[in-house]
Amino acid sequence: MITVSVKPLFIAIFTLSLFLAIVLLSPSSPFSSTPSNKQTGKSDIWGVKRLVEWRPCKWWTHGPRIALPAESNGYIRVDCYGGLNQMRRDFCDGIGIARLLNATLVMPKFEAAAYWNESSGFADVFDVDYFIQQMDGFIKVVKELPPEVALKEPFRVDCSKRKGQFDYIESALPSLLKYQFISITPAMSQRRDRYPLHAKAALCQACYGALRLTRSLEQKAAELLEAIPKPFLSLHLRFEPDMVAYSQCEYQGLSPASKDAIEAARGDRKPWTGELARIWRKRGKCPLTPNETAFIFQALSIPTNTNIYLAAGDGLMEIEGLKSIYTNVVTKSELLSGEDFLNMHGNTKAALDYYVSINSDFYVATFFGNMDKMVAAMRAYNGLHNTVFLSRRAYAELTSKGLDGKELKQALWLAHKEDFAMGRGSALPDCFCDFKS
Repeated sequence: MITVSVKPLFIAIFTLSLFLAIVLLSPSSPFSSTPSNKQTGKSDIWGVKRLVEWRPCKWWTHGPRIALPAESNGYIRVDCYGGLNQMRRDFCDGIGIARLLNATLVMPKFEAAAYWNESSGFADVFDVDYFIQQMDGFIKVVKELPPEVALKEPFRVDCSKRKGQFDYIESALPSLLKYQFISITPAMSQRRDRYPLHAKAALCQACYGALRLTRSLEQKAAELLEAIPKPFLSLHLRFEPDMVAYSQCEYQGLSPASKDAIEAARGDRKPWTGELARIWRKRGKCPLTPNETAFIFQALSIPTNTNIYLAAGDGLMEIEGLKSIYTNVVTKSELLSGEDFLNMHGNTKAALDYYVSINSDFYVATFFGNMDKMVAAMRAYNGLHNTVFLSRRAYAELTSKGLDGKELKQALWLAHKEDFAMGRGSALPDCFCDFKS
C-alpha cells in the first residue's frame, strides 16, 4: 500500500492557486482588461467608469416624422468654405435651415480654397446617392435644378447675423419666395436649439446618418485602417504654424525652424505679451505642444508602447517631443503609397483621418475644433465612448501655480478623470441625449 502525505500536496496546491490569483488579478497582467501604469499601479484613463454616456436622441432616430409639404418654397444651395469638417458643419446647419424654410435642397458648393490646398467638391468626398436615399422623408433633395432655375445664379442671402428660426423665417424666407433659388452659408452664431424638431431632425440625420464617403475613398480609408497596428489610439494633434499664429500664443524652447514657420504665418496677428499673455494662456487658448501632449498622456497612464495614429495635416512642428516618449507613432503618408494618395488634396486626406478616427479603439484630441466635434459625435453615434479631449486650460492653470512632476501629473489625472466620467465634450447635445449609467 502506497501512502501519500496530504500536507505537502495541500501546500503545493495552495501555493499554485495563490500564484495564479495574483497573476490574473494584477492590474499589469496581460489578462487584465485595462492596461496600467507600472510605476503607480493606477489604471489608465480608459479604465475610469463612465457615469454619463451620450447617445442619439430617440426623437430623431425613432420619433414620428412630420410629413413634408406637397409643395416647397424654392431651392436652397449651401455654400461651404474652409476645411472638410468646417464645410461639413456648415452643410449640416444649412440642411436644418432648408427644412425650416420648407425648401428643396440642392447639392452644396464646396468652395475651392488655395489655403487648404483644396479643389475637390462634395461629390468627390461623399456618396451623393446614399445621401439622397438616407434623407428621404426628412427633406427634399435634388441632384440637378430644373432648366428654368438652373440658368440663373442663386440670390445670395447674408446669414452672418442669423441665430434662430425667426431670424431665418423673417429675413431669408421672403428672398426664397421671391427668387425661388437662394444660397446661404450658415452663421456660426446660430442657435439650433431654437429650431422646431422636424428641422433639427433633418440636421441630425444629415450629419450623422446620411454622409458616407464615396466608395473609392472609403476603400482607401479601409485600407489605411487595416494597415494600422491594433489596438490603436487616434490622436488629433494641432501644433501647426497657422494654428499657433492664430492663437497669438508665445512658446519657449522651440526650434529655429518652428519659430520661423510661426513668424511667417502670423501676418498682422501679433502674440500677446505680459499679463495679457498669462491670462490668455490660463483661459486655455494656447495649443498643446507635442511634448505637453506626451506629458498629459503619461499623467493619464497611457502606456508609452501604445500604437498611435497621428491624425494630422502637413506641417506639424516639434513632433519629436511626442515620438521620443511614445515611439509607436504612424501616419497615413507612412502607411499608404501609390499615385492616388499622392494626388489627394486637403479634403480627401482629411476624410481618411476622419474615417480612421471614428473607427479607432481610442480617440484623443488636443483641441475642440470642427473635426473633434464631428468625430466625437460619430463615435457616440456608433457606441464608441473611449474619447478624451485634453484640457489645455487645466494644463495652463496647474502649471501657472508652479506644479510640475508627479504633483502636476496627479492634478491632471483628477481633472481628466472627472471630464471622462461625465462624458464632457463627447457629443454634440443638439442631436444627442445623455444617458446616466
